[in-house]
This record gives sequence, structure tokens and C-alpha cells, in this order.
Amino acid sequence: MWQLSSSAFLGWALGANDASNVFGTAVASRMLRFSTAAILCSLFVIIGAVREGGAGMHTYAALSPTTLTTAFIVSLCAALTVTLMTWRRLPVSTSQAVVGALVAVGLHAGHVDLSTLSKVVVCWIGTPVGALLIAMTLYIPLGRLLNSLNLTLFGHDRLLRIGLIIAGSYGAYALGANNVANVTGAFVGDGMLSVEAACWFGAISIALGVITFSRGVMLTVGRGLVKLDAFSALVVLIAEGLTVHLYAIIGVPVSTSQAVVGAVLGVGVIRGVRTVNKTTLLNIVAAWLSTPIAAGALTLLILTVFQL
Repeated sequence: MWQLSSSAFLGWALGANDASNVFGTAVASRMLRFSTAAILCSLFVIIGAVREGGAGMHTYAALSPTTLTTAFIVSLCAALTVTLMTWRRLPVSTSQAVVGALVAVGLHAGHVDLSTLSKVVVCWIGTPVGALLIAMTLYIPLGRLLNSLNLTLFGHDRLLRIGLIIAGSYGAYALGANNVANVTGAFVGDGMLSVEAACWFGAISIALGVITFSRGVMLTVGRGLVKLDAFSALVVLIAEGLTVHLYAIIGVPVSTSQAVVGAVLGVGVIRGVRTVNKTTLLNIVAAWLSTPIAAGALTLLILTVFQL
């Protein structure tokens, strides 16, 4: 099906913008090389997508009816929107781009499942808030536990590096489980693509984006918002992984970018609000708000042109 080309494009865009956020703080704190982070992230994204990616597929299938043509348009418009934000080095929500495009399709067809849409929007709000609260809750107890071990400087760094690898790998797993529906969810239903095939295809597309074009957004999240040491990066990764995995179990695709930014802000609050780069924060929030609107508007424009 040539229509899947837009889905592959979207998966690549998601990987470039969202997926490697699970390792962005570790790379920015120089505890991991980008190449190592990208390989680990890609591997565990695929594992998570194949094992637990099916739940989110059903949520998108219920949101708005799609055909092969409209699914192609949804993926294309979401991918173009996310790629633009990636070029600007802003971490945005691919799920918001996809939902904005799906809602546009539903409005054009005269049917949008408002109960499903409400559930998705509530989870969007809960993602950065939940990650922020988890990060704030973990920061002090984990710090005390680490200090109680009385490690040498070398041992301290080695333990943190191992912790970052484990937490980042878990975050990548959660990302694959949660976000693969963003890539191929519009193609599931009416016999277009099976859930298993959708999970494999989406996961591989995301992994390609991580490896080829994710470095810029990694550094925006890891350096531009709050200056992080290795311990703070570990707290952020744990909070992000727990938050995104929870929504994967619920079956609502959310944004790892929003979870990471929420967790980074939680660390910033504990360390002092003055450490938060407010300009970067405002730019990120503005990108979040504009993403579904831009994707939806572009989708309506293309649908109108097709109709004419």
C-alpha cells in the first residue's frame, strides 16, 4: 500500500522529535554518547511497540472513521507538522498532531467520538503534570539513598551511568508501547492493517528517526530548559518512563516530550525555579498548543482540495 509511505514518514518524524527524549538528559549531561543512546533507544522502542503497542491502536480507531486515503492524509499532515517543529528544535507532541489531523477528518466526515477525544485531552494534561509530580517525589529520597552508599567518585559516576542506561531503556520501551499508535493507528481498522503489523511497521519507522535525526531536540530538552547533572537526569528518565508506561497501559498515546519536559521542570522546582529557562519553556508550550491546530488545519485544507 503506497499510502503507508506517509506513515513511515510520520514514524521517522516521531523518532527524530520524540523518541530519543528518553535519553536526551543523559546525553546532555555527558554520561552517555549520542550513538549509544540512539542504539539503545531504537532497540527498546521496537520491543515495547511489539509487546504492548496494541492498546493505543484501538483508541485512535474509535476516535474518527478513516479510509486508506484519509489515513494517508492524517499521517502526512502530522508528519509535516512534527518535522517543522523538529527543524526548529522544539520537542512537540506527535500524538497531538495525529489527533488534530484525525479530528479534522472526523469534522469533515461529520463524526467525531467526543468521549474518546475528552479522554485523550485529559491524558494530555495529565502527562507533564504527572511526570512533574513523580520527579519531585523521587528527587530527595533517591538522593539520600545514593549518598548513604558512601561511594567513591568513580563508583558514584559508574552507578549513575548504569542507572541512566537502565532508566533510559525503560523509557524507550514505554515510548514504543505508547507512541507506536501515533504512527500506524490511523491504518488499523476495516482490514487496512492488523494490529501486529502496525506495531512492527511503526516501531521500525520510529527507530530510523531516532538514529538519523534526533540529536538537536535531545540537546534542547537536556540543556535548554534546565541545566542537569547526571543524578537529575536519572530522576527525569525514571519519571518519564513511569508516566508514559502508565498511559500505554490505559491505551492513550501521549507525548514523551511532554513527560520529559514535565519531569525536567519538577527537578527545576526542587533545585530552585531560577534554574528554569523561562524563554525555552514558553517556546515549548507555544509549540504544544499550536501543533494540533496546525495539523488539523493542514488536514482540512488537503481534504478540501481532494473534494474539489
